[in-house]
Amino acid sequence: MLLLVGLGNPGPRYAGHRHNVGFMAVDEIVRRRVFSPWRARFNGEMAEGHLGGERTLVLKPMTYMNESSKAVGEAVRFLKVPLDRVVVFHDELDLAPGRVRMKKGGGAGGHNGLRDIDAHVGNGYRRVRIGIGHPGHKDLVLHWVLRDFEPDERDPKEGWLPKLLTALAEESALLADGTARGDEKYMSRVANLAPPPGLPARLSLEE
Repeated sequence: MLLLVGLGNPGPRYAGHRHNVGFMAVDEIVRRRVFSPWRARFNGEMAEGHLGGERTLVLKPMTYMNESSKAVGEAVRFLKVPLDRVVVFHDELDLAPGRVRMKKGGGAGGHNGLRDIDAHVGNGYRRVRIGIGHPGHKDLVLHWVLRDFEPDERDPKEGWLPKLLTALAEESALLADGTARGDEKYMSRVANLAPPPGLPARLSLEE
């Protein structure tokens, strides 16, 4: 079994915020792949389907970001999902907009959702880090993450965000592999389909 988790804050007030790009990513996976409708479960919303031939559950915690572990912990314990079969999609300040990196374990990097999951569930899960860029000073971070993406970023035809969300969904079956090689392939495929703004596809995997 594979458990995909998107991090965000619930409700229309937060829907377009940079902090909610994890929600956006798993919404697109459920929309583009064959999944059930969303239903209330585990302090969140859950959809069920298959990726790469494996039963896959997608979870959006309906708690606020800093209590994400309530939903994730309940799901992991009830379903008995090993942490290395849990993939968390989240916003990443330390990556330029549109860049995607995967890692397993490590620190929370100041992200309240990750910090809460680490403290109550453990940190051995896999992470899809979606770059939103940094505003340049730590005092500006809260306003930055709790602010909508700019119109040019989310433009349906030219914006990098819709292209990236589509790529994350189209290549999501690779997440069922579960190996470091599979995760590298996922990053590579996503970068080729949706190069970060201003970066040619052939350079899209460079820091």
